[in-house]
Amino acid sequence: DNSLQKTSALFSVTSSDIFESPYALNLSSFTKLIKKLQARHPEASRDKIVEALQQVRENNNGMLCGLSISTIEERASAIL
Repeated sequence: DNSLQKTSALFSVTSSDIFESPYALNLSSFTKLIKKLQARHPEASRDKIVEALQQVRENNNGMLCGLSISTIEERASAIL
C-alpha cells in the first residue's frame, strides 16, 4: 500500500534529511522558514510544512541550493 509507505517515510524525515548539503539552508534558516510558513498557513501542521519543503526540494532536482529563502517560501506556500 503506497500511502502506508509514504506515511512511514514521513516519520523518518528530519530537518537534517532535507538540508543535508553544506550548500543548502542551515538549521536556523530552516527554523525561520518553518516559522514563516506557520504564520502564513496556521492551519498547516509542522509535518505538512516539512512535507511541502521536501516537495520543493524534489521539484528542484533534489536540492535547495540555488534557491533563495523567499523562493523556497513561495514554492512551499503554493504547495500548502
